[in-house]
Amino acid sequence: MTYPHRYFTDNYNKNSKLLSEINNKLKKISFYRVILFLVTAIGIYITIANGYPIAALLFSTGIVVFVLMIIKQLRLEKQKKHVEILCKINMDELRLMKGDFSTADPGNEFADTNHYYTDDLDIFGAKSVFQLINRCSTKRGRIKLANRLKEPLHDISQLKKRQDAIAELKDIPDIRQSFQAEGMSFSEKANDIENIISWAGDNTKMFDTIFYRVFLILNPLLAIAIIVMIYFGLLNFTAFLLFMIIPFALIGTKLAVLNKIHNQVSNKTEILAGYTGLFNIVGKNSFNSELLLQTKKDLCGDISASKAIYELSGITKSMDYRLNMIVGIFLNLFLLWDIKQAVRAERWKKEYYNKLDTWFGELALVDELQSFAGFAFRFGDAVFPEFSAKTFEINGKNIRHPLIDQSKCIGNEHIVNGWNEFRIITGANMAGKSTYLRTIGVNIVLALTGSVVLADSYTIYPVKVFTGIKTTDSIQDGESYFFAELKRLKELIDHLEEGEKLYIILDEVLRGTNSADKQKGSMALITQLLHLRSSGIIATHDLALGKLAEKFPGNVVNNRFEVEISDNELVFDYKLKEGISQNLNATFLMKKMGITV
Repeated sequence: MTYPHRYFTDNYNKNSKLLSEINNKLKKISFYRVILFLVTAIGIYITIANGYPIAALLFSTGIVVFVLMIIKQLRLEKQKKHVEILCKINMDELRLMKGDFSTADPGNEFADTNHYYTDDLDIFGAKSVFQLINRCSTKRGRIKLANRLKEPLHDISQLKKRQDAIAELKDIPDIRQSFQAEGMSFSEKANDIENIISWAGDNTKMFDTIFYRVFLILNPLLAIAIIVMIYFGLLNFTAFLLFMIIPFALIGTKLAVLNKIHNQVSNKTEILAGYTGLFNIVGKNSFNSELLLQTKKDLCGDISASKAIYELSGITKSMDYRLNMIVGIFLNLFLLWDIKQAVRAERWKKEYYNKLDTWFGELALVDELQSFAGFAFRFGDAVFPEFSAKTFEINGKNIRHPLIDQSKCIGNEHIVNGWNEFRIITGANMAGKSTYLRTIGVNIVLALTGSVVLADSYTIYPVKVFTGIKTTDSIQDGESYFFAELKRLKELIDHLEEGEKLYIILDEVLRGTNSADKQKGSMALITQLLHLRSSGIIATHDLALGKLAEKFPGNVVNNRFEVEISDNELVFDYKLKEGISQNLNATFLMKKMGITV
């Protein structure tokens, strides 16, 4: 049993036990509340009915206790929700370790069949790399993660900073899970944060003026004075009715504007309170890596993000009081409540607006990094790659694919010695060619996000990847499979002719045409790719392509995956070997399926 598996199991069991204890406490509090209510109500009634008002006051303390019990219950409910989320987090991790992706977010909206590699390498979708990595709990973090997988980095200094941050977060799983649980505790819509930033960007000063500030002080004082004078008989109720003209006039003339302000931030209190918690988690923890230290400085410097967002949460909560009509009328009548909150909002926007986008961006970065850290923790034997800064090279030992059960996954090497080098991979059906190509591609992408890679050791020069593995036809666009292949290859050639340096991964080139055309076209393509000084790897069933090594010695290298037949069964070792494949299995498989050959 691996350490990650043990950690997730222990954490799930611990939180399940705690959840059971919290539920028992809640049941007891609910029972005691009912008893306390009955005792208090009956006690007050009996003592008053029998002329013991002092004893009634004694029973009235039960009301205070009742309120305290409600407060405790609310705290327990909040704790229960947090613990339930932690249980889910650890159970989902255990499911992923068993190969169950049913509860993992596939990120389907990020899929793009025209991308350089994401479709071919299963970066998004069902049973994808995104599902293995994504532990984001904010919308911006999730988008940032997807964009990083689609757009890897090529700056080595940035990559090393990310590696240090991911390595540091990897070793603090409790903090990572606390961050993830806090983010999952509130429901966030796609554009909530963008809407808040847009709202804050309107710096029109309408209510924070001397006129309204005077009335915010004068109105309640005048209301109290009139009520006191009415109480002592110095004024009649007509005076109060006349007083009501002031707040109704002030609020009524600006009601449309106040409604617009409220609609822009209505029901955002829970989200902002949740983000306050996330900012607090970053702020209260110490970090050593440069990237995380800078992020914490940006969030907790002279102006504290958590303090500012907490203040905004308080403003939006106060604005939402108007949703209760009776409460709203009362507050506006005596305190000009809506105007008061508008003044607070304008002051808040003036002080913090230019920080908002940075704060939420930095938090999204933490969210993204902790996802990669969770991936590194999950694959404890993975390594951080080294980077070659001078010449193009890739040197991976025992590289493996993260989507394959690691107990069954066979590792292989991947070596590239520079530009203008192509490896031709031949082999029988099901021998492992396509899986090997995807393994190469996925680990290159992971390496250039700052993530760990599944290998014993790995060195890489940052390079762009272009793949052609899962080309499909299109009935809607009227495209044949062969035409779709040609479009993909034309796209590749265009990129190379524009000067892009690409590492190319192709599987069974031109499979959509006849054997003669396929062989001739494949040889011509590889020749052209060599003339364009690119490098790559091509898997094929066409053994004749292996002859290119004779035509381009030093530029074309042959490797193979073999299959053996033992006791009338196919035996695959999935190990990469030198040379051209010798063994075929198509006719054998057809006979096994009862097809006459």
